[in-house]
Amino acid sequence: MGAPVPVGVVALDPVLEAGTRSTLLACPELTLCEPADARVAVLTVDRLGPAELDTVRLTRAHRQRPAVVLVAGALASGDALHALAAGARGLLLRREADASRLGHAVLAAAQDDCTLPTDLLEEVLDSPADARHGSGGWAGGTLSDRERSVLRLVADGHETAEIAQRLAYSPRTVTTVVHDITQRFRLRNRAHAVAYALRAGLL
Repeated sequence: MGAPVPVGVVALDPVLEAGTRSTLLACPELTLCEPADARVAVLTVDRLGPAELDTVRLTRAHRQRPAVVLVAGALASGDALHALAAGARGLLLRREADASRLGHAVLAAAQDDCTLPTDLLEEVLDSPADARHGSGGWAGGTLSDRERSVLRLVADGHETAEIAQRLAYSPRTVTTVVHDITQRFRLRNRAHAVAYALRAGLL
């Protein structure tokens, strides 16, 4: 048996943080530390929304780039897909996150593996078609035909001027379309937008 995996807890609610820490303390393969020093960060939330997804991304951006296991009190349709697209490596509902399951998810994430309960896995596998037709996730969780056309050309490596010429748009329109996509999904840049759209089944 190797050294315990350093794991940190991220939670906006101190009660949720205390409960998660207590559960993790029951796992001898893990050792608690500050999130900034963790190999895996466990993010505990009530519900999943844009702010919580931003927290997943920010946690992944820490110096150590910890894997993130997300524990949520409740998940709406499409939330699992959004969580994975934001960078989560594991996803559990809080009612199922006992020491055994949470410990397993953390150890898997430390090995760069991804764990999901069976029902959430089925939702993710079924979700790309749903996402394309606007039936999954939050309002605004799909791309318009114009946005999809622009993003496909971005994915093919075309610059703004080339995209504008091919689609008969002004360069400013192309820039605005890309900006709108990155703002709506809280993405960092064009490359992130393409990667997110592909993983989320929006392209």
